[in-house]
Amino acid sequence: MADRTQAADVTFEDVKRAAKVIEGAVVRTPCDLSFTLSHDLGADICLKFENLQFTSAYKERGALVRLSALSDAERKRGVIAMSAGNHAQGVSYHAGRLGIPATIVMPEGTPAVKAENTKRWGAHVILEGKTLEDSARFARGYCEQHGLVFVHPFDDPLVIAGQGTVAIEMLEAMADLDVLVVPVGGGGLVAGMAVAAKAIKPGIEVIGVEAALYPSIYNKIKGTNLPTRGDTLAEGIAVANPGVLTTEIISRLVDDIVLVSETDLERATFALLMIEKTVVEGAGAAGLAAVMADRQRWKGRKLGLPLTGGNIDPRLLASVLTRELAREGRLSRLTIDIPDRPGELSRVSAVLGQAGANIVEVYHQRVFTDLPARGTELNLVIETRDRSHLEGVLAQLEAKGYRVIVKTGQAAG
Repeated sequence: MADRTQAADVTFEDVKRAAKVIEGAVVRTPCDLSFTLSHDLGADICLKFENLQFTSAYKERGALVRLSALSDAERKRGVIAMSAGNHAQGVSYHAGRLGIPATIVMPEGTPAVKAENTKRWGAHVILEGKTLEDSARFARGYCEQHGLVFVHPFDDPLVIAGQGTVAIEMLEAMADLDVLVVPVGGGGLVAGMAVAAKAIKPGIEVIGVEAALYPSIYNKIKGTNLPTRGDTLAEGIAVANPGVLTTEIISRLVDDIVLVSETDLERATFALLMIEKTVVEGAGAAGLAAVMADRQRWKGRKLGLPLTGGNIDPRLLASVLTRELAREGRLSRLTIDIPDRPGELSRVSAVLGQAGANIVEVYHQRVFTDLPARGTELNLVIETRDRSHLEGVLAQLEAKGYRVIVKTGQAAG
């Protein structure tokens, strides 16, 4: 498989053939202008809602194209894939639909929602390895041992061609796009989209976006040696070793690679939920994260952003939402030193109530503090409308003689 991939290339004709293969079997997702994001960011923001695919991610495009090319003998033997989640679901769903046995190897830290959704369509799921690269090594050995066909998540010409169909659909919906801003992990999506987009509209820019914790393509293209490590919200693009073919295509056709921080990713995920009312995983929000982080670069241009997936763990999404509320000053933790006597909590509560703040949590700390024995540390989590409202609440507390230490998410921003 590796030798075939390295010797191959992907052409626009390949992408057009892939579009015919997936027609009727993969959702042609909406591509719409976001009026609110466009107004707020000073550029026309056009969103391609690949999070609305049946498996909630674009990955099933390439998976279906690859599976459709199997011979009868290969279909009978079955396939194996390694994936952090979305490729796994795409392979599992379409393999099940086509009657092909499928084994999926996933990293041990894969979000539960992705692992469970993969099992739902009948695939045999093996959780093995700390990273995608660890899973890949195990999967290749398992593949040889059991005589299966390996379906690579990105470094395969057919998979790349399948992912490139996203660009065809976006430019058919909005032919006047100036730039495509595309999340990058192994590089299959941005490579395929670049092949198609540059053929349809040679002057269009294609910009890849990586999580700053996993700058693997960035390092190869820019000649840098930034570390790849850590837990990222965008685990779907947390790839330490990108593909050989994808890197070659990206170096030829992609205009730039940019990096986004974890805070950028969180803010973009939050914005898409609050403004577009759509759930997007961290990797899927990477394009918007790049635009929000460097607004001046994109000002006045028409941008196409594929929202590549929506498979985010609910607990992780809840954490992102509360952290962003804290950054905006809408959730804050207050620490107030008060005398340990009856009625003192009531007096603090009255001040907060008069100021229009809502108390979410409250507890006292009497033991682990350096206050005198007759004092106590009052800890509160309060809800306010915004940072300006919070400042007004703090002013009223201080006017009543309370010394307040406030913790919001501002430092994390």
